[in-house]
Amino acid sequence: MRTTILTIPFVLFAGAAFAQDGPNSLAMSCASAQRLVQERGAVVMWSGPNIFDRFVVGQAQCQRDEYPIPAWIPTQDQQDCLVGQRCKQVEGPMR
Repeated sequence: MRTTILTIPFVLFAGAAFAQDGPNSLAMSCASAQRLVQERGAVVMWSGPNIFDRFVVGQAQCQRDEYPIPAWIPTQDQQDCLVGQRCKQVEGPMR
């Protein structure tokens, strides 16, 4: 019994450590989300429970085998906010 009681705080702490932390688009305005991407150049942002992606300002933040595409996500004030771009993997052989 005593072992169980001593273990509970460690289990609760470990659960909190696994909680994801970072900017949440649903808690900010579209303008704030856009500004965050512009200021950082690249940012991982949450847009719902277990939904996140990396948003960038352009090609310079993508890998060599990726290209930027427009990224629309929900924010506090808009259902579809153009926050920046996502890097998408090139399909097929690279030239």
